[in-house]
Amino acid sequence: MTVKIGSRIVDYKVVRKEDTAADAAPVSDVVHMHESFQRPERLMGSTYKVKTPMSEHALYITVNDVILNEGTEHEVRRPFEVFIASKNMEHFQWVVALTRLISAVFRKGGDATFLVEELKAVFDPRGGYFKKGGVFMPSIVAEIGHAIEDHMKHIGLIGNRLDDHQRQYVEDKRRELMAAANNDAGAEEESPLFPPGAVLCLKCNTRASVMLDGCMTCLNCADSKCG
Repeated sequence: MTVKIGSRIVDYKVVRKEDTAADAAPVSDVVHMHESFQRPERLMGSTYKVKTPMSEHALYITVNDVILNEGTEHEVRRPFEVFIASKNMEHFQWVVALTRLISAVFRKGGDATFLVEELKAVFDPRGGYFKKGGVFMPSIVAEIGHAIEDHMKHIGLIGNRLDDHQRQYVEDKRRELMAAANNDAGAEEESPLFPPGAVLCLKCNTRASVMLDGCMTCLNCADSKCG
């Protein structure tokens, strides 16, 4: 590029390579997750047991985490890889493919929490099933999504949807309705997590939606038709 000088040159200075390096902005030492990140020799992880009525054998979902910037103020724990083991070999192909894809997304870096909603939204054309506590699972893939969501909450990657005040209000209402239902039925045995007659919440897929103050409200996630 040509630069036109319109005035007399009264002074000059030779710019050395060392000077430009010193004037440059300091390079950050903070390590972020990226595709070229080398797997450490040791990873921390958790294993979740998933038993579904769709199979005689349980699934064991292991999520391994990597700790970035360990010992510094920028220390974070991020999912790095997923493994799923089971005695049932019926779903072996797609289980291996799914774990490799999820692991690849984790290692690419960035926000990987979107995987949870994508997995939970997968429906089995043969129909889903209810877990203990009234939680509806539309598929085995959705069950895997719930396990990964639990892990992300455990390491602080996903926060709780309810604040302390909302959680306490919902819990108080749940106990109040459960006590009333047990008194009416005269039941002393162990009762379900949510009142009898609760319907399925379309937001969290839990049979926990009841009428509160003239409005259908979920006792699990606090979703309300009245906003």
